[in-house]
Amino acid sequence: MPPVSEHTLILGSSSPYRRELLQRLRLPFAVVAPAVDETPAAGENPRQLACRLAMAKARAVAALHPGSVVIGSDQVADLDGEAIGKPGGFAVAAAQLRRMSGQSVTFQTAVAVVCNTTRFAQMDLAQVHVRFRELSDAEIEVYLHAETPYDCAGSAKSEGLGIALLESINSDDPTALVGLPLIRTCRMLRAAGVRLL
Repeated sequence: MPPVSEHTLILGSSSPYRRELLQRLRLPFAVVAPAVDETPAAGENPRQLACRLAMAKARAVAALHPGSVVIGSDQVADLDGEAIGKPGGFAVAAAQLRRMSGQSVTFQTAVAVVCNTTRFAQMDLAQVHVRFRELSDAEIEVYLHAETPYDCAGSAKSEGLGIALLESINSDDPTALVGLPLIRTCRMLRAAGVRLL
């Protein structure tokens, strides 16, 4: 990654998945991990949480690099209005997957683009509707040991073996399920003055 300087495109994220997705655009960019508390606010639904955190991440990094165009993103798995976050370990991941077995889950993936110098700030949300298969405990255990998706919202790493957990995926922005909705990101980057092609 290039060093951070003014007028640089910055991905405000510590996620390797978002970095890999942004690399598809073949633009030079730097990565800066935002210092943002991701604790949900009282009464905040999954959609609101994803949107607030995406903008908070972009603004936190933009405050340190005001001349740069900063991308912030956040994803929350939404099971009947309840936020299902990153499990952090095997036991929580197994419990999450048992709860989502046979269920429809909406992955709320928000992205924000901010540049303080030009006073540009936009945010958008991509919803991905996922139907999980009925999963046995043995399938869950094999998947978790093989994939270790403990840094993924809802333990579902669809770009890997996690695709075998699913019955269907519905979205107008397919990269959103991996963590960065590139169609929306491209639209906002163009609006911010970033040339993509």
